[in-house]
Amino acid sequence: MKPRILLVNPPIYDFAAHDFWLRPYGLLRVAGYLRGQAELRVFDYLDPPRAPAPRDADDAADRWGRRRICRAPAAKPAAFGALRRRYRRFAFAARERFGEFLADRPPFDAALVQTGMTYWYPGVAEVIEDLRRYSPATRIVLGGVYATLCPQHARRLGADLVILGADLDPLWRALHLAPDLNAPALWEAYERLETGVLKLSDGCPFRCTYCAASRLAPQFAPRPLQVALAEMDLLRRLGARDVAFYDDALLFRPQDALVPFLERIASQKSPVNFHTPNALHARLLTREIARLMVRAGVRTFYLGFESLSDAWQRGTDGKAMGKVAPDELARAVAHLREAGADPREITAYLILGHPRSDTQELEASMRFAHGLGVRLMLADFSPIPGTPDGELCRQWVDMDEPLCHNKSAFPVALLGEHEVERLKELCRRLNRRLRPPPAAIPARGA
Repeated sequence: MKPRILLVNPPIYDFAAHDFWLRPYGLLRVAGYLRGQAELRVFDYLDPPRAPAPRDADDAADRWGRRRICRAPAAKPAAFGALRRRYRRFAFAARERFGEFLADRPPFDAALVQTGMTYWYPGVAEVIEDLRRYSPATRIVLGGVYATLCPQHARRLGADLVILGADLDPLWRALHLAPDLNAPALWEAYERLETGVLKLSDGCPFRCTYCAASRLAPQFAPRPLQVALAEMDLLRRLGARDVAFYDDALLFRPQDALVPFLERIASQKSPVNFHTPNALHARLLTREIARLMVRAGVRTFYLGFESLSDAWQRGTDGKAMGKVAPDELARAVAHLREAGADPREITAYLILGHPRSDTQELEASMRFAHGLGVRLMLADFSPIPGTPDGELCRQWVDMDEPLCHNKSAFPVALLGEHEVERLKELCRRLNRRLRPPPAAIPARGA
């Protein structure tokens, strides 16, 4: 008899949560390796309801398939006592529904629970508590970001096994199953999809001092083209019309993964829109790649800029591998506009609340990017344990408590609530005044 395995994507407890093409991709990748060897079921708290919402509904999808996640008030942890913002539980399903789901089914042999941001662990604790209550014989396994970055804390939640990083051998031994590592993610676990995600590569070659990518997947490795194409075909058959790349270094060694994938997609004239929420490296965005991305259906472009300051960039990237100079950002924007990308869908990420930055540098960086005619997005800094910049933050917050890694809370602890709101208002004001610089944008196909 095949083992019965439950896949769980927990609710989010936070001050804010946005559907930035959120999908439990790591969980679905692992489940895909076990396709055919186990009976697999998914309970995804962040999966929107099947019936489309009316256009004016709170959870109606935007033009790229993103929805507002349903939210409910939650008790604010003591760690956030000084923060005036409201703390909430974000999920498309009530907690009672998970209990009913478990009570109506025979016990599962194992439950694989994905963990996201370290400070989202209250949702993981809720899932473990309910599994123990309704299915006490089920073996609980945690994996993902929180499990990898805070393993000792994660073990205290009561799981039976905590998987660290990309080393899945302990999981295969525990399940007594042999994985097929070339199988696509288990997207068919969903009845129908509007949005999906995809990775053409794993890992990142850069070693930015504020990022944990190298701890989650130490080596950069492109996925086999046929695996990526098979997964893309599966997403398309299930109805996905918007797909986000989850790669940490999508443009690195493009001939190994990105270029052949996009060439195949472009030749198929696919109706799918692609998106790049995980910061594209502007230095690597050539004119040829920009044209290919637009031709293949990439619609939104998020460019990592972080800061105008050369000293700051060198301080957060010792080898200057990931550094993006102002002229490189300007060149990348020009390539995208020349290729026919919608200027309204080009966004520059800048970091708010980094301990090595100051507000004057941030304001100058915002005004520079605004002058290029692109939208701005302030990425609130989250101190990550084990990274040089995260460890630096111990002088402001208790880094051993994952709630203190919260990206809404740390900039306030560093700069004060008034200053954070002033900078965010400046960002909003610049975005409202957005005007692309005067330059000819050729028509598609020109």
